[in-house]
Amino acid sequence: MAMISSVAQTPIARKISTNAVIRTVFANGSISRADIAKLTGLSKQTISDVVRDLEDDGWLKPVGQTDGRPGRNAITYEINARAGLAVSIDLGSTKIAAAICDLLGNVVAETKVSTDPRGGMHLVNQFSDLIVELAFAAGTTADKLRLVVLGSPGVLDPATGHINVAPSIPGIDAINLRQVFSDRMAIPVIVENDVNLAAQGERWRGHGIETSNFAFVALGTGVGMGIIANGTLLRGARGAAGEIAYLPIGGDAFDPGGFTLGTFESAVGSAAMLRRYVGFGGRNASTVADLFAAFNAGETSAAAAIEETARLVAVAIAAIGAALDPELVITGGSIGARPELVNAIRGFLPRCTPYPPRIEISRFGNRAALMGGMGIAVERMHDDLFGVKLREV
Repeated sequence: MAMISSVAQTPIARKISTNAVIRTVFANGSISRADIAKLTGLSKQTISDVVRDLEDDGWLKPVGQTDGRPGRNAITYEINARAGLAVSIDLGSTKIAAAICDLLGNVVAETKVSTDPRGGMHLVNQFSDLIVELAFAAGTTADKLRLVVLGSPGVLDPATGHINVAPSIPGIDAINLRQVFSDRMAIPVIVENDVNLAAQGERWRGHGIETSNFAFVALGTGVGMGIIANGTLLRGARGAAGEIAYLPIGGDAFDPGGFTLGTFESAVGSAAMLRRYVGFGGRNASTVADLFAAFNAGETSAAAAIEETARLVAVAIAAIGAALDPELVITGGSIGARPELVNAIRGFLPRCTPYPPRIEISRFGNRAALMGGMGIAVERMHDDLFGVKLREV
């Protein structure tokens, strides 16, 4: 590679040089200036200037010296991960999970609290207080944070950040959540559908890291889907791509009673599983966790409830396969993470579609959306700070 001179570098040339240095350190970890020069093709003088500036500004830090080589030992550098911190928040109907991560995606503080049932602006206040507490636990202050990524149930308008159709979170659709929250914290806020975040968490560090076409199906109190198509999150015309709660499966699609929760969600969500269990004669479960315990104890009513739920989910996955042709379907959520249900789904799929996709349970359990928020935060920080697109590294 031709050496690039550092003489009279323009601002654009310096940005390109800085981009190359940061990209190389990200990819290789602890590395010397000489090795950066070899890998980038930049001159040693340019590397010295860029590394000095990055060290002075706190983005790089010396971590050791080379050894075992001829000549003098050289200082090695790596990213100062703590120089950039961001927050990921996963808003649920009963729980809020939150974490602060650094530039490398390491979790430096994490917590979970009960969701304020009053919703609306009370949630914004709760988020703000939560961030202040997390920042203290991370050894910093809220004003030092660079970004917040918030995952919420409901249909997100990607242009405005407005949340629509979120029946489990009162008042959240009555405010401009992104604007109000950003103004309150005085830092940028990204709002995303929680299941879309879960899909991006799997794409970042989960089962989806090696495929460009997969779907994340969340099954729990509600149901939803995040779609990665050709490596990109698929949103649809109104941001509602993946709202499989409204699939016409498991009930009468023309019944207006299903317009709020959706026909499919009404048939396979937590409440539906418990109704099914009682309908089959079960008497020993008041929660879905109890239902699975009854199944593992050999209770036939629990087995019948899980089997019927799995049959309906298999039909939905067959429909997803016909429309999207995913290589992989990842299941998550409080129900979708249960191997008892997923094994039953795997058994039904070959009976209702000639091309059953591979099914995997999420690696992150109920932390998938939190992971997705951290992945987005890390990518945005790298892009904003250094002009580095991590997907290209």
